[in-house]
Amino acid sequence: MLQKTEAVVLHALKYGEQKVIVDMFTREHGWLSFAVPMPKSQRARVGKQLLQPLTLLYIEADVRPQLSLQKLTDATLLVPLPRLLNDPAKLAIGLFTAEFLYHALRGEQRDVALFDYVRTALEWLDGADVGYANFHLVFLMRLSRFLGFYPNLENHEPDCYFDLRQSVFTPQPPLHRDFLMPQEADHIRLLMRMDFATMHLFRLSRLQRRRILEILLLYYRLHLPQMPELRSPDVLSELF
Repeated sequence: MLQKTEAVVLHALKYGEQKVIVDMFTREHGWLSFAVPMPKSQRARVGKQLLQPLTLLYIEADVRPQLSLQKLTDATLLVPLPRLLNDPAKLAIGLFTAEFLYHALRGEQRDVALFDYVRTALEWLDGADVGYANFHLVFLMRLSRFLGFYPNLENHEPDCYFDLRQSVFTPQPPLHRDFLMPQEADHIRLLMRMDFATMHLFRLSRLQRRRILEILLLYYRLHLPQMPELRSPDVLSELF
């Protein structure tokens, strides 16, 4: 049955000579994968330019849950993000975000709040003029709330450790090795204070930003078994 929904493109891979496999996260159906015929002309209904990662679309699809690849019948641009694609710094952040979401959201079911968060964050980044160097850190921390492992502040005190497995602050180090010493545990508390509007007020050095990203990626890998080592963080470390 044909259904319409908002979607964000996360990944596209050429399949043979005539098709592209496109993975999207949609507002109404969660994760969906499509086999899309390669457009041979500019008049094609679904042009190649619409299949770039992080493009926000309004799509029509024949959604059949029993199929691994759905049929995309139409797609139009939902919200243009011109600066995200043309500004080198924002493009690097965008490529990281797309790679990260491709693994973090794989298989996710319908979650309207999660989709709206991703869309709002991308629109914010596209429109920001300055003060977005910490975007990827704040984005990852706040995304963990939707995925079920946002840190619990209930037992937070000065000089606490942070248990990466249990997502809690603790006065004593846990009996496993996946925890942060108090100095680095403070990075988690700092991130929890940031949002997109205020993150420019928090000054971080390049080394601090790189280390915080390493911690966040480890945190995600502990909670999401499908999360591999990513290729794009090194580019971010060089830029910011």
